[in-house]
Amino acid sequence: MLKKAMIGALMLGAAQLAVIAPAAATTDPSWYLGPSEVGPGKQIYAETRAGAGGCTPKGPVTSPGLAEPITWTIGGNFGKYGGYGRVVKTPGKYVATLTCSDGRKSTRAFTVTGIPPTTTTKPPTSTKPPKSTTTKPKAPQVAVKPAGAPQTGGGAFGPMAWDW
Repeated sequence: MLKKAMIGALMLGAAQLAVIAPAAATTDPSWYLGPSEVGPGKQIYAETRAGAGGCTPKGPVTSPGLAEPITWTIGGNFGKYGGYGRVVKTPGKYVATLTCSDGRKSTRAFTVTGIPPTTTTKPPTSTKPPKSTTTKPKAPQVAVKPAGAPQTGGGAFGPMAWDW
């Protein structure tokens, strides 16, 4: 009887694992990409922790908004993978992709701030000659020569000890 109960419990546990395991493989892995708004050509950071809901990366983080893919150069506890990269200089909204070793892919959005370039316009042409920027020289300042004896103060501190 005990043997049948143990086998039944084992089968129930295996069935539950079979149901949970595929669901876990389809979840979005936890990872960070930031800051979410970054200036043109500035630095951005990516991090995932395989032991804390993240995944083991299969390769670098990629995006058209990155000057080059972010490689994993930092490691640590809980399967930490981290790395720095630079964004492109063209402002806009971009999406970065993390590919996990188990086949999952996850994306994060970020924005390169700034004013997007507009269509190029030709500078205005003028037939007038440019205005002269030269100014008239100023007359030199006249130096004032001091006259008389130097001033040593007017006794504002009251009588001295020898005056009593």
